[in-house]
Amino acid sequence: MLALHDTASGRVVPLGLVPGEEAGLYVCGPTVYAPPHLGHGRLVLVFDVLRRWLEHRGVRVRHVENVTDVDDKIIDRALREGRSPGAVAEEAEAQWWAAADRLGALRPDEAPRATQWIPAMVALVEQLLARGAAYATSDGVYLDTTVVPDYGLLKHQDLGELRAGARVARSDEKRSDFDFALWKAAKEGEPSWDAPFGAGRPGWHTECVVMALGLLGEDFALHGGGADLVFPHHENERAQAVALGRPFARCWVHSGLLTVGDEKMSKSLGNFVTLDELFSETDPRALRLLVLRAHYRSPLEVRPELLEDAARALERLESLARRVADAPPASATAEVHALEATVDAAMDDDLDSPRAAAALFSAARQANALLDAGDVTGGTALARSVLAQFAVLGLVVASGGGEPDAEALDLLGRREAARAAGDYAAADALRDALAARGWRVEDAAGRSRLRR
Repeated sequence: MLALHDTASGRVVPLGLVPGEEAGLYVCGPTVYAPPHLGHGRLVLVFDVLRRWLEHRGVRVRHVENVTDVDDKIIDRALREGRSPGAVAEEAEAQWWAAADRLGALRPDEAPRATQWIPAMVALVEQLLARGAAYATSDGVYLDTTVVPDYGLLKHQDLGELRAGARVARSDEKRSDFDFALWKAAKEGEPSWDAPFGAGRPGWHTECVVMALGLLGEDFALHGGGADLVFPHHENERAQAVALGRPFARCWVHSGLLTVGDEKMSKSLGNFVTLDELFSETDPRALRLLVLRAHYRSPLEVRPELLEDAARALERLESLARRVADAPPASATAEVHALEATVDAAMDDDLDSPRAAAALFSAARQANALLDAGDVTGGTALARSVLAQFAVLGLVVASGGGEPDAEALDLLGRREAARAAGDYAAADALRDALAARGWRVEDAAGRSRLRR
């Protein structure tokens, strides 16, 4: 079974999950104030592959991905544009899910918005105040990080090193540089909610711990996000749970950053490419393949030539799919069993998708060679295994063109109705049913279409 690198322990550990067991997966989702960029695309794809692999291995994943819809950046954009923060958040959230759909990512089982959980956040702050783990100041309520004996665990640095290397908000009323806002006092012109300790809004770190515990319970299996969230965000989430005496995530999983040159891609640096810009020029599956070819914990630089190479690799897989599209059924061969064992071993070893992808492309070349030599049975069996195992990783390779038949169109119509009704689990299941029939769904310009 799968073993993953746990940020807290600093080593690859067996998850201890068995087929049939339910595993909670909490992924820190978007702060919805602008369109998603390529860095967000990598994050979505990494955790989509992780979820798909767990489910392939028989684990029932309960996937929660939050939406931060109240935040300084949302408020700032709303003020600049003369709009309400809610309107900004609603628009950006729609852009996020549309991009995730085009990347072929499975929708989370729950996508809670921060504003829906304000009462639970108020209750958490009250509990921390009552335990003496938090204190009030003129600008809000702060967690006293000195009550957390292992504060800094995820970063693997002592507090002196963290203080020297981290950006920490300073205040004359804070007891420690590392103390952070659980609740921000209300300001004129900003959204706020009533609370016993004063009107205001939650701090970012408070949102996730409340939603994770509320939806997944204590001691859930996996907490994930980008490497840039290790400190302070995830450390501060963990600190609140520790201060409350509540078990939190058993394993912390972090994906590497997407870079431009030597810098992380980010909106604040202005060096980002939006996913919509990518989709206008590149098959979204090329980004998935690029992500699969890099280890999820490694930095990934997306350059045009790498995307072009991934697109050419997709064309080779589609060519192979066409070669065996009309071949009769073929039983699994020794080569198929060996390939499946290789892919299983690679993916179970800290989600080593580069090793798995390399084995699959090698097998694709072998399948072509077998077909060229006239071994239709062996070549077909191996080719179909390659395509099926890529599909497990979310990379669907169709076998040809043609117009969709009535059943495919019916499935597409039912999927669109499910999406309109907000039933994303049903929409995902219908998309998978279309994929099994060889159809890829493309969502663009407010409509969906089918492509081979």
